Amino acid sequence: MPITTVTSREFNQDVSRIKRASLNGPVFITDRGHPAHVLLTIEDYQNLTKVKENIIDLLSMPADAPEIDFEPTKLNKKIYRPEDFD
Repeated sequence: MPITTVTSREFNQDVSRIKRASLNGPVFITDRGHPAHVLLTIEDYQNLTKVKENIIDLLSMPADAPEIDFEPTKLNKKIYRPEDFD
């Protein structure tokens, strides 16, 4: 997917060409030499913003999963210790 970069002036002077360029990939529009905006097709935008599973859904067990017995062993050592700054 090629990335096109144009200046704000180029964008203002030839919007149609820039819109056609966005069909091939994102178009970065710069302002004083720094990226300021990105032009995407609506399909590319929707693909970027579609709802994905969150971490809770990914880690949860399915309702039909068998029950798992899990008893973690206790730690015999301290997890933290105070630091001596002397």
